[in-house]
Amino acid sequence: MRIAVVWFFSLLISSVSQAGLPVSDSQGQSLPSIAPMLERVNPAVVNISTFSTRQIINPLLNDPFFQRFFNIPRDAFPQQRRSQSSAGSGVIVDAEQGTIITNYHVIKGADEVQIGLTDGRSFKARLIGADPEVDIAVLDIDATGLSELSIRDSSSLRVGDFVVAIGNPFGLGQTITTGVVSALGRSGLGIEGYENFIQTDASINPGNSGGALVDLNGDLVGINTAIIAPSGGNVGIGFAIPSNMARRVADQLIEEGRVTRGWAGLSVQPLTADLRQAFGLDDQQNGVIVSEVIKDSPADRAGLQVGDIITALDGRALISAATILNAVAFAAEGDQLMLELLRNAEPRSAKLIVAYQQPKSDPEQGALHPLLSGAVFEPVTSGRGVQVKSVEQGSRAARAGLVAGDLVVSINRRSVRTLEDLQRELSGSSNQLLIQLQRGRSMFYLVLR
Repeated sequence: MRIAVVWFFSLLISSVSQAGLPVSDSQGQSLPSIAPMLERVNPAVVNISTFSTRQIINPLLNDPFFQRFFNIPRDAFPQQRRSQSSAGSGVIVDAEQGTIITNYHVIKGADEVQIGLTDGRSFKARLIGADPEVDIAVLDIDATGLSELSIRDSSSLRVGDFVVAIGNPFGLGQTITTGVVSALGRSGLGIEGYENFIQTDASINPGNSGGALVDLNGDLVGINTAIIAPSGGNVGIGFAIPSNMARRVADQLIEEGRVTRGWAGLSVQPLTADLRQAFGLDDQQNGVIVSEVIKDSPADRAGLQVGDIITALDGRALISAATILNAVAFAAEGDQLMLELLRNAEPRSAKLIVAYQQPKSDPEQGALHPLLSGAVFEPVTSGRGVQVKSVEQGSRAARAGLVAGDLVVSINRRSVRTLEDLQRELSGSSNQLLIQLQRGRSMFYLVLR
């Protein structure tokens, strides 16, 4: 037991010594400390304050029927406005340009964003761009004398690596917490459209969102994003967006003003115990099942077929559907992904060449509207609506609640009977859709924003 304790402290002192962090106590004994690293890193982590106003009006007074019945003029009750503010964090990644990365949900709906630096200065920020699917936003400020963080390749992280979370929890001001990488590649949490989280036990609390997760050298490895808090407080399960994913999104937003994702034209699903038995696979077989291949898509050209079991991606065992979806989405056009698969229990290989997102010109191929991206529609013989043929996993349509087999009956209270009707109604809509669906014997509405 004593040997194990000595080994642990030796390892810790060795790790921080490599980062150049030893200090001495009053007796001259060397002690581990991350203070020197934080003195260098902290100025690059900023506090973000957002301010917004929203209109408040009694919904009854806004009802046209109520207004007509009581003969109330529309402007009889002036709308009230309520100011709101919130706090978050951000990371300076380019000191010369004043570029800051944070979470999209930190600045969502804000009328004004203020950046507070550790030296007491404050600046109004400008939004360069945002990607809600990954929960990344890029801001910039016009300031001099800034510090920046170096960005580490997050794929080199290992479970057990020491990390430090820096942010502005509960608006208290800059705070640091320490821990380790608890897990990598976390997905399926339903937090974002594309998930590949770093899990850490370094305490992350409200206000830490958008802040930095750094290694012992002070290099950025992730953007703190979310926690699991069943009791309402931190329980040691926090999540950060890997720096590689955040950097790719930020670079596209800076250079192009938007994010373009790769597209393969296939849908996959996890390999469950029941599916292993149905496909005659070994109980220990890992992988994902190809559930759909769109005609003339990159997946179709690669020779993939429905029912194929993809077991490895670029030489690494594949155990999660999110892994291949993320790999495709964050690949550039023309990138090659090498797949290993099983077809009728026979091993095969395929080269998947990623394209940009599928075209939006064909109503039957989906992507008629940004809020419905990932859904493919087809006509029905009854003429009572348009059917959802398929929904791509992780897409906005999937997160909105659409499933294959749904029947779209109306859009924004206007009847939809054909694909042309659907395309016409969607072309006149922008930020919100009111969709009436029939699912089995049930009829209900979905509001998409």
